[in-house]
Amino acid sequence: LRTAGKMAVSAVLGPRLPDLQYLKRLARDQLVHLLESAPGRKDLVIDPDLMTPLDRIAGASLLKQHGVDKIFKLERTKIHGGCDQLVYLVRSKLTTTKVIADQINADIREGRKRKYKIIMTPRRLQVCDMVLEHEGVYGLVSVEELHLDLIPLDRDLLSMELPQFFKDYFLHGDQTWLASIAKSLVNIQSLFGPIPNVYGQGRCAKMVSDMVEMMMSEQGERQSPVGCEIGHLFLIDRDVDFVTPLCTQVTYEGLLDDIFGIKSGSVEFGPDVTGTDKSIKIMLSGEDEVFSAIRDRHFSNVFGFLSAKAKELQTSYDKRHNLKSVQDMKQFVSEELSNLKKQHKALTLHIGACETITKNKSRGDFEEQMRTEHGLLEGIHTKECINFIEESINRQHNRTEVLRLLCMLSSTQGGLPSKDYKSLKTQFLQSYGTEYLLTLHNLKKLGLFVEQQAPDAGANKLADKMAAKLTDGMASLQLQLQLPKKSQFRAVSRKLNLIPKSAENFELRNPNDMAYVFSGAYAPLSCKLIEQVLQREGWTGIDDIAKLLPGYNFAHLKAKSAKGKASGSNPDSDKIVLVYFLGGCTYTEVSALRFLGTQKGYRFLVATTALINGGRLIESVSGWK
Repeated sequence: LRTAGKMAVSAVLGPRLPDLQYLKRLARDQLVHLLESAPGRKDLVIDPDLMTPLDRIAGASLLKQHGVDKIFKLERTKIHGGCDQLVYLVRSKLTTTKVIADQINADIREGRKRKYKIIMTPRRLQVCDMVLEHEGVYGLVSVEELHLDLIPLDRDLLSMELPQFFKDYFLHGDQTWLASIAKSLVNIQSLFGPIPNVYGQGRCAKMVSDMVEMMMSEQGERQSPVGCEIGHLFLIDRDVDFVTPLCTQVTYEGLLDDIFGIKSGSVEFGPDVTGTDKSIKIMLSGEDEVFSAIRDRHFSNVFGFLSAKAKELQTSYDKRHNLKSVQDMKQFVSEELSNLKKQHKALTLHIGACETITKNKSRGDFEEQMRTEHGLLEGIHTKECINFIEESINRQHNRTEVLRLLCMLSSTQGGLPSKDYKSLKTQFLQSYGTEYLLTLHNLKKLGLFVEQQAPDAGANKLADKMAAKLTDGMASLQLQLQLPKKSQFRAVSRKLNLIPKSAENFELRNPNDMAYVFSGAYAPLSCKLIEQVLQREGWTGIDDIAKLLPGYNFAHLKAKSAKGKASGSNPDSDKIVLVYFLGGCTYTEVSALRFLGTQKGYRFLVATTALINGGRLIESVSGWK
């Protein structure tokens, strides 16, 4: 009967997702073990970048249970007072290691004797050990590593919370974090079984896939206790689709991220939302019934739902007036009242957030900005779009927003004509200052804001001859030093039908196309590509599209057995797809994949190095503080 019940539930909800909380428990147990390895009372000094992610793994009460006395945020100033034992929990970075060494040397100068332990995450780096040695403190510290890689933010969302990966790899070509990404996939497969079908697009995706294969072969064939839980893995580089994160988000969760900023799955609402003089921080999760129902909706469809929900709650509250016995009252209080209060609190906050978003959207230039973005995506009214951007520059609108539009203009046009590029660059520097030369240089290096290059047959032949003589290692270096990349967005858009034909009459309330996430103007390139590859079980038939995208594409497929899955496997594993974004992913893409799963009968797990939006993407490579 229990099995039959589970099958019935599965039929209603669709394929059953693996329980991602195993990852949380493993990380928490490892952290507890590391804390216990420093017996007695201790102070914990945490890297500011890890404060919010750590909340998802272990709360303050758990840390206190395992000997932590005080918790400090790592700063450049020395730590006064406290215990005689310091434990540092930090990202593996040179600058962070130098700060720790300075604090230890400050204690030495004052004659303060302490024990020091450094826990580095996601792994210990030799260069950090070299910094400690150079500063003369290596012999005074014990260094451990915490494999805090993929953190569950929701039932179908995982993040490494490593925003610096985008800049380190895509801008500087630093491959330090690739081993940690590969290790996270090995951990996933050790918990949920080997993933039989692997697809990928991009140079980073190929390197990670090769690393995973190497790590798995070194471990040998180990039988997972749960069989095969995930049927497909799709690895995709962020530079395959720069246009999607540059677009303004219009789903509810996307707008929360754009306006309030979501950090490790939590958001802080100020007094303008709470209606009091205090701010409140809440965890955004599918466990919240109200949020789960509105998170992926187009914003225009949110207020109506919240209004109907408020009426429904009021009706439920009014039931108490019709209760005729003490037993009925007792049952109402014990079973329904607490849940109603919880929903009422969530409803109040989300209505307040909607009001703030609406005020933000009703500013004078928002509608024109959206028209400009839609024009750029469709490749129409380019002159009017450039005029709006120039006006924004001359009025000194928010620099990040202006740069986002400049990058969107360049990315959708395959680079800008020399005249337009030089004019817009000059106007930007004159309006905001020459200190942004580095920012523009970085954006050019990424291929986000570039000048169209005149074709030069002689130069191309020479480059081909040189490339042919390079070894594989030097070829990798050449790819990092190559001329600015040119986007092929327009050609890819046509081939994948990214722009719906009837955007004006697009159904947003009950959508039948993932383009609803951008008001019917555009379907995310990354998600459309994933849809096509899954549909074809590989790249067959879309080779011409793959050639227009940066990096390599690959597919490793394992033949299906005649009897299907092994015993103990999830019977729906072939419908479970893990999509791993290397370089960041937007909440809009998560919403689009959830919609695609509903349409096609899949359940998507989304993993990423970090959750991003257009603003954070630009700021991560800007060079400003």
